[in-house]
Amino acid sequence: MSPEELPSRLARGASHIPPDWVATDSTFFLTINCKPRGSDHLTAGDLPNRIFDSITFLRDRRTWFPEMVLLMPDHLHALISFSWETNFGMNRVIADWKRYLANRLGISWQRDYFDHRIRSEQDHQSTWHYIRENPVRAGLVETYDLWPHVWLPGQIGWNLPSPDP
Repeated sequence: MSPEELPSRLARGASHIPPDWVATDSTFFLTINCKPRGSDHLTAGDLPNRIFDSITFLRDRRTWFPEMVLLMPDHLHALISFSWETNFGMNRVIADWKRYLANRLGISWQRDYFDHRIRSEQDHQSTWHYIRENPVRAGLVETYDLWPHVWLPGQIGWNLPSPDP
């Protein structure tokens, strides 16, 4: 693809603004990658706790409403709803959060992120289980409940049973 064919930053950012017909309480599946891939950017030392503190802070301010955030060494997966008030849409919130973590914790992020709006309960459950099993698929742990780097409302780690599929 030639440089002329690549979407502009504005066009790419605009793609993260849901159309008017999308419910304001919609949940989104997000994947945010670090650069370079293959290094431990997110799970070393005290980084997980500091990242989780920032997630809780934004939740408490009602900037976003995370259901689950799972850190992998070089990326994260999340299920999150957003406040769609002025200056609080998904694109703005994620950009501000990534900038904060880059400045405060030295995390280097890839440009943009992947988002998928959850469209049904089946989609929600399969995405939840996909996220939960990510460390197992990556060979980091034998079972999901051994992976400590997960944020859930009111807790860090897996001490609650998962939702039924």
